[in-house]
Amino acid sequence: MSSIVYLNGEFIAAEEARISPNDRGFLFADGVYEVAKYYHGKAFRFQDHLDRLKRSLKEICIAYDTEKLEAVFMELIRKNDMLDKHAGIYLQISRGAAKRSHHFPEDIEPTVYAYAFDLPSAVEKLENGIKVITRDDIRWQRCDIKSVSLLPNTMLYDEAHKNGAGECILIRDGKVAEATHSSVLCVKNGIVVTRPLSNLILPGITRKVIMELCAAHNIPVEERLFTQEELHEMDEVFIAGTGSEICPVVQIEDKLIADGKPGKTTRLLQKLFFELT
Repeated sequence: MSSIVYLNGEFIAAEEARISPNDRGFLFADGVYEVAKYYHGKAFRFQDHLDRLKRSLKEICIAYDTEKLEAVFMELIRKNDMLDKHAGIYLQISRGAAKRSHHFPEDIEPTVYAYAFDLPSAVEKLENGIKVITRDDIRWQRCDIKSVSLLPNTMLYDEAHKNGAGECILIRDGKVAEATHSSVLCVKNGIVVTRPLSNLILPGITRKVIMELCAAHNIPVEERLFTQEELHEMDEVFIAGTGSEICPVVQIEDKLIADGKPGKTTRLLQKLFFELT
């Protein structure tokens, strides 16, 4: 059975989807994206994803009415028989097709593409934790925009994959930024530590949920810069994201974090998170 996708106002079979070779998403990576998760047919933090999408569109000056998207996403879940699964929706909005020029062309329609896919929890990784590597952050200065220009991220994640690791933590000017497709949080002496929001990291939805859970359950938090050396000395490290959920990090390069097992604060946050989902 062919999967059903959404393209420019229509639900069509995936193999029938076509875009112009002059689409600026193809030529310039001139577009943004979002990934939302559905737990058994129910969207998790949909409004947060929508708000972040609106901000990304505004930052790169693409005008698009996002209000219809909730219904579009739900219809994709239904049409692809995913109401009883853990599923993801990928959405990409590019500026549209136009004659190739380095300035933003006027009066063109954005290209809007979305599809549903299986997004189960990575149970083994959530239970046992993962190894990560660290590399210099080679991305641009506007990491707060969820841009489709992900070549640096994919290059670094591919390096992690080839090293038998589950993620790559990015280091900018000696300080921990985030990972290639997830936020980085740590625990030291019972305090959750994470980098403050800025143009250098994406405002992660799961990160936001964790901050709310910490506030609600009296778990102290410090939003501050911390170094690569501090990262190795943390009591606990974990990554967070729509696909990653809350995943413990038990090894960085060849060095174990503490005793090499997920820590108690990570376990508590996992428990609280899955109670929400």
